[in-house]
Amino acid sequence: MLHLLYIFAFTVLAVLAIANLVRNLISLGIETRRGPGSSISSIPKQPRRVSHPELLDSDGNVLDEPLLVMRSISIKDAREQLDAIYESSGGGSALDDKKDD
Repeated sequence: MLHLLYIFAFTVLAVLAIANLVRNLISLGIETRRGPGSSISSIPKQPRRVSHPELLDSDGNVLDEPLLVMRSISIKDAREQLDAIYESSGGGSALDDKKDD
């Protein structure tokens, strides 16, 4: 009896997920056809509200630059850097002592 309840619950969740997916695809299609400058209502656009303080600079203006810049390194370089950090934290000596035993 319990397995039928699980099957029913997951079926309901799957139907809700698919309905949400279809609804989002339809609204995305409508927005892309509408274009970037048009809006549904004639109310003037309000400035975008920033929901997180890390997206603002010291003056309170929205940051337009990337918050994280990553550079590509090889696996060998990454391994060497991780090993250096591990050994400098004191974790390397404990493993070396166990290998000698």
